Amino acid sequence: MKQYLTNIGQKIGKCLRHLVPMVLLISLLCGAGKAQADEISALRIGQGVGSVRIVFDADSKFEYKAFLLGSPSRLVIDTYGIDVNPDIEHQITKNNLIKSGRIGTIESDGRRIVFDLAKPSIIKKAFMLAPQSNFGWRFVIDIELVSQREFNSKIGTSHAYTSQDNPQSYAERKAKKSSETKVSDGGKKVIVLDPGHGGKDPGAIGYSGMYEKNITLSMGKELKAMLDKTGKYKVYLTRSTDKFIPLRDRVKIARKYKADLFISLHADSTKNRRAKGLSVYTLSETASDKEAAALAERENKADVIAGLNLVEHSKEVSDILINLAQRETMNRSSEFATFMVQEMRDEAKLVNDTHRFAGFAVLKAPDVPSVLLEMGYLSNRVEERLLKQQSYRKKLAAATTRAINRYFENMKHASLF
Repeated sequence: MKQYLTNIGQKIGKCLRHLVPMVLLISLLCGAGKAQADEISALRIGQGVGSVRIVFDADSKFEYKAFLLGSPSRLVIDTYGIDVNPDIEHQITKNNLIKSGRIGTIESDGRRIVFDLAKPSIIKKAFMLAPQSNFGWRFVIDIELVSQREFNSKIGTSHAYTSQDNPQSYAERKAKKSSETKVSDGGKKVIVLDPGHGGKDPGAIGYSGMYEKNITLSMGKELKAMLDKTGKYKVYLTRSTDKFIPLRDRVKIARKYKADLFISLHADSTKNRRAKGLSVYTLSETASDKEAAALAERENKADVIAGLNLVEHSKEVSDILINLAQRETMNRSSEFATFMVQEMRDEAKLVNDTHRFAGFAVLKAPDVPSVLLEMGYLSNRVEERLLKQQSYRKKLAAATTRAINRYFENMKHASLF
């Protein structure tokens, strides 16, 4: 029995001596697989009537720039921050619009995929598709047969389809991102100030003809200067000149800068020339009174001036945004509004129920605490005269600054519990 066990042990030991190297080899191979960078792994081309769809399969989302070049006619796709499997070069199939293709390198970590065009074609669509069903990330580009004249009009990077709103080199974007990260490392809170109206949209017109857009811009610049002096905040304006910005774009600006607080600046007007007083609004699905509802409707219709009828378009969008709005964000907006009312009480005439609620489009960023400050009534002769005075606007700016300081100080203490 003893000899039998000895023989078994020797056989097991021999098996283990062969198994251990095999296990190590497998683990090394697996580890190497995990270390590989994300890549564009495959390419598929589908042909339609006078059109072609090109689909790239990728391991992750990536940045791109697609454009046309002439002499000879080419479709160029530059990709950044992702590898390209060289085997996809052999997956480029000849069809009625594409005759060949190749892969090259641009910048330090960019790849260029070039398709030689058999006939003049332009880019109709270029977009990323997120993973779904059995598919991973996909980049889709549609091209369409056109006349030589139309093709010539679309040549160059100025007509590029890009993943970036403002196309620039990948290296520049990385440098900018690094710079922005350094600023955020300073611990400064980000505040976006939104001077209401502008450009083609004058806003309310005052007792003597003063435009609301001019008052709000002056107030925005003065408040920014005062906040900058504290050294505590990074402050941005949605507009620093007399230009029109759609309401939804103002929300996008706040989210782009990852604002910790968004303040939209306005001045009201009404047929009742005796009406006066400052008010502060935060978002609500239902207005706090008929006056608030009417004001929200007037402000939200501002986009019609630029050819975009927000009233028709915003129902679906606003419903989604309201549903997405987090309770914490709305609570914080109300908290800041409370500080605003308290600080303004000694500086300006306030309306009854100063903190009001309405469905303003500019307050609908789901993750940015937001308030709308109505500084007073331009239709009232006295308040219009006050709002035209820099000294009065500075009083309002000082009160707003104190409210902002209290808000973030309160937030800091609340985070300790």
